[in-house]
Amino acid sequence: MGRLIVISNRVGPTNSSGPSVGGLAMALGAALREYNGVWFGWSGQTVDAFSGQLAVQREGGATIATVDLEPQDRDEYYNGYANRTLWPLFHYRIDLSAYERSFNEGYARVNARFAQTVLPLLQPDDFIWVHDYHLIPLARELRRRGVKNRIGFFLHIPWPARRLFATLPFHRELVEAVFDYDLVGFQTEDSLSAFEDYVEKEEGGEVRPGAVHAYGRTLRTGVFPIGLDAKSFAEAATGETACGWRDRMKVSLAGRRMIIGVDRLDYSKGLEERFLAYEEYLQNTPEALEQVFLLQIATPSRDEVPAYQEIRARLDAVSGRINGAFATADWVPIRYVNRAYRRDELAGIYGAAAIGLVTPLRDGMNLVAKEYVAAQTPDDPGVLILSKFAGAAEQMGEALIVNPFSREEVSDAIAAGLAMGRSERIRRWESLMDGVQTHDVSAWRDAFVDALRTTPRPELAKV
Repeated sequence: MGRLIVISNRVGPTNSSGPSVGGLAMALGAALREYNGVWFGWSGQTVDAFSGQLAVQREGGATIATVDLEPQDRDEYYNGYANRTLWPLFHYRIDLSAYERSFNEGYARVNARFAQTVLPLLQPDDFIWVHDYHLIPLARELRRRGVKNRIGFFLHIPWPARRLFATLPFHRELVEAVFDYDLVGFQTEDSLSAFEDYVEKEEGGEVRPGAVHAYGRTLRTGVFPIGLDAKSFAEAATGETACGWRDRMKVSLAGRRMIIGVDRLDYSKGLEERFLAYEEYLQNTPEALEQVFLLQIATPSRDEVPAYQEIRARLDAVSGRINGAFATADWVPIRYVNRAYRRDELAGIYGAAAIGLVTPLRDGMNLVAKEYVAAQTPDDPGVLILSKFAGAAEQMGEALIVNPFSREEVSDAIAAGLAMGRSERIRRWESLMDGVQTHDVSAWRDAFVDALRTTPRPELAKV
């Protein structure tokens, strides 16, 4: 049985003993240990000149291999094409997409460097699992170097609608590169359908059951919705740290009810729209004043990208205006926090919240929705309000599903959630929790790895 080679932009810790390790890293770590695997990616560090020098270590029963990039690589590949071109486009923000030739060149260069650097680590029976939008052309670069192994790709973010994707310069070349994979997985049926629509309508390809055919190749496709490490998170939610934070938050509530939002600080998360919808709720529900507050945890990210600097400034202004308009001497309607918390700490905070407000404008899955459900107390759970444009909405129909672009709809959902009786909250939570436990991250991992391992070996790819 061949080894599993995981390739992603960054490499996470594979040791599950620490409480702050994310579910994805833990799931991949388990698979890597099972298959004596290797996880390869960028170290996050830069050096003056790219050398291709690998740093290799054993961690948690798996091999971790990283490489440093140049500052130009970081600027053009990561901050540029990945996060200023593809990320906004794939999240339906073509107004924020930046198309610069140097970005495209940097993206191609780093994918080629990844392929060349990982090549000595590969053995003929290995099967390779590539992750996310940073590395779409990686299979093509590996094929050009003679790699015949099974190679799978999983897209963690949404695939955009055909007309939006067609605004990307060289969009055909990017999709053609996808066909050098053997298996491509998406989070949702919506993303798979968008990809199929592009291949069929733009490229004259053929959509088949579980596959698409174009460019002289047949590509196996599937929907593999990622899940939460439900067991580990539930254990964290009942641990000492989580219980301490839950008690701490309940004291801080002072008899009030808390709405919780937890997001990376990103324009795709709909934070400004969320604040404005909450303001609408306060305006429409004067009896809620001083009785409820929104705790928004927004962890800063990609500070070097101008769009992220702008969204942070706007959120500071909007939250300040709302607090200035509604706050009293001993109450503020929005507690807005720009820092990260460990998952065991978050579990305690989630558990004290009457409502989990998860309203991205577009999201591949959104595991915060599942974390909120997993952290609830079974006999008195809170209510999940979930955007219809989050991938999780396809699985979590017992949440209050909303259009995040409608202030009135989100405002009404907040009112309905706070007024919901215990029996209905328990009924909805039990259904949601069953889905979280059944479709967990291990089920996602095993489904994809099994599909990849059973995919027929490719013929020698075209060069």
